[in-house]
Amino acid sequence: MHKIIAIDQSTSGTKLMLFTEDLQMQKRINRNHRQYYPQPGWVEHDAEEIYRNVVEGIRELLDGEPVGQDRYSMAITNQRETVVVWNRLTGRPIANAVVWQCLRGAEFCNQLKEAGKGPLVQEKSGLIIDPYFSASGAKWLLDHVEGARALAEEGTLQMGTIESWQIWKLTGGQRHVTDVTNASRTLLMNIHTLQWDADLLDLFTIPASMMPEILPCDSIFGETDIEGILPAPIQIAGVLGDSHGALAGQMCFEEGLGKATYGTGSSVMVNIGEKFSKAPGGLVTSVAFAAQGKCFYAFEGNIHCTGATLKWLQDQVQLIASPADVEPAALAVPDNGGVYLVPAFAGLGAPWWNSEARAALVGMSLATTRNHILRAALESIGYQVNDLVKAMTDEAGITLKELRVDGGPTKNATLMQFQADLLGTPVNCSDVEEASALGAVVMNVLARGIYASFDEVARLRRSRWTRHPQADPETTQKLVSGWHSAVRRIL
Repeated sequence: MHKIIAIDQSTSGTKLMLFTEDLQMQKRINRNHRQYYPQPGWVEHDAEEIYRNVVEGIRELLDGEPVGQDRYSMAITNQRETVVVWNRLTGRPIANAVVWQCLRGAEFCNQLKEAGKGPLVQEKSGLIIDPYFSASGAKWLLDHVEGARALAEEGTLQMGTIESWQIWKLTGGQRHVTDVTNASRTLLMNIHTLQWDADLLDLFTIPASMMPEILPCDSIFGETDIEGILPAPIQIAGVLGDSHGALAGQMCFEEGLGKATYGTGSSVMVNIGEKFSKAPGGLVTSVAFAAQGKCFYAFEGNIHCTGATLKWLQDQVQLIASPADVEPAALAVPDNGGVYLVPAFAGLGAPWWNSEARAALVGMSLATTRNHILRAALESIGYQVNDLVKAMTDEAGITLKELRVDGGPTKNATLMQFQADLLGTPVNCSDVEEASALGAVVMNVLARGIYASFDEVARLRRSRWTRHPQADPETTQKLVSGWHSAVRRIL
């Protein structure tokens, strides 16, 4: 049986998995890597450590498995925006990778914004100028690592996000490539042409010779024997960034399908179809994925505090012993009693984007109980996701067909029903543990022709449950109006 080695290279570590061609995960290995904080606000990774973890993790993953080049292929999903610059002659990075969380490029980004470059950059890239994206980190390395600028100008240096570095290493330096989703998160790709943009490269003073070739997600990216672990090379087929992987893993192949990952915060992405649309304020437009000869776009936004709100209730104010305590408390009262918790503990993320905002409990009276507060906290998660999805679909002029969800809070049936009621749309939880890795595997089987279409792959999707809207829309709208009133108070 052919199996797919899936690499899920994230911010904190790397997961190595084996999947079958009918999209079943059989085995998983985890390898963490070190986080470096050389200065306040700076975050780095050792790209060579990450690569070693990949190779050794695969060695462990395949221990006891039959070998043979016809038995395996490889798919990759990865932390986005984190950028590596390396010397193609020595095969070594010139410095640690600049992680997406790193703020060292903030000063230059502010200079660009003050110079009025924001509209140009958003029009070309779909993104806002921010050190979160790869370009300013790469520029910083060229400007501050001794000799780097000269080596870059003479064509000796290469750059890429983590999957590009991994593929280059795995192929013995034969393939310097990336996929269109990772490229779309660098601030350097023209989102209309799907190629590197000369004006954006000039803006960040990055030579075009450093850049990898951009390929669709369902491409063959190269071949590797994984440092001799396998007796002959296998195909690297199927690559995309982790959030895009989750969208594909949730089988959101049509306009109007969206995914929400509920974690510490929440990542929301909605497929807006094959036509580019400028994102509403505080959101960005990315390539959702490119496959089967088509390119789909997505609006994307991130919420700071969802699961983190429940953790705050447990650890800081000790109203609960565990997040599981919230649901029975919420059900112990008929409604929120007019109480709203706006969880702006680290400011408000999309679609509000106010870093100065701070959390507040609004609407309490002498009748307010612990249960009302816990219900308000739970409902705050649903309100934030609803605000983000509505901003996306209204701007794109599309109707949300279904929100597909994953993450720990999806176990809370009350929250998921409330989410469906707010959206007025079904909320579906798929039976998938590793959505990002599954998305890479989907691109792998499409690249290798195992399935001929999105429809064929989508038939393999397994669902755990679906919540349909049940609440009276008028009642729901009153709740949303009360939430917006509470948000305005802290803005």
